[in-house]
Amino acid sequence: MTAKTKKASPRIPLWVKLSPNVTDIRPFARACEDAGADAISAVNTLVGMAINAKTRRTRLKYGTGGLSGPAIKPVALRMVWEASREVKIPVIGIGGIARTEDALEFLIAGARAVQVGTANFYHPGASQQIAQGLAEYCRSQGIKDINNIVGSLRV
Repeated sequence: MTAKTKKASPRIPLWVKLSPNVTDIRPFARACEDAGADAISAVNTLVGMAINAKTRRTRLKYGTGGLSGPAIKPVALRMVWEASREVKIPVIGIGGIARTEDALEFLIAGARAVQVGTANFYHPGASQQIAQGLAEYCRSQGIKDINNIVGSLRV
């Protein structure tokens, strides 16, 4: 599907959002790159479930639903790290980014950019605060270009 989409719109940048609901994200990242994607974003929501013990019914209308926000950050960080080591195209980090430190962790793991999602619901100024925090971090650390920290994780 990625190749067909890119062929239909070759001049429009194509970013493919990857699901975390896989055993290994690397072959999916590689397949997207090989099919012509310009970037990938990682990750989408995890599939979750909530059960009411008293009624023995699911709390969600359709049984399962998307889990997002801070709870998925450790999974998202791992997947961004794995994907960014696998492909040359940019990886956009998504999953539990609510503070400057969260964004920094994704950049250090290999993300070229980050997306703030759930945090915007309870703190509409989160994105601006994170952007200002990143600029302050770079100033305080003597970093002239934030790209210098991308993929700088020491394992």
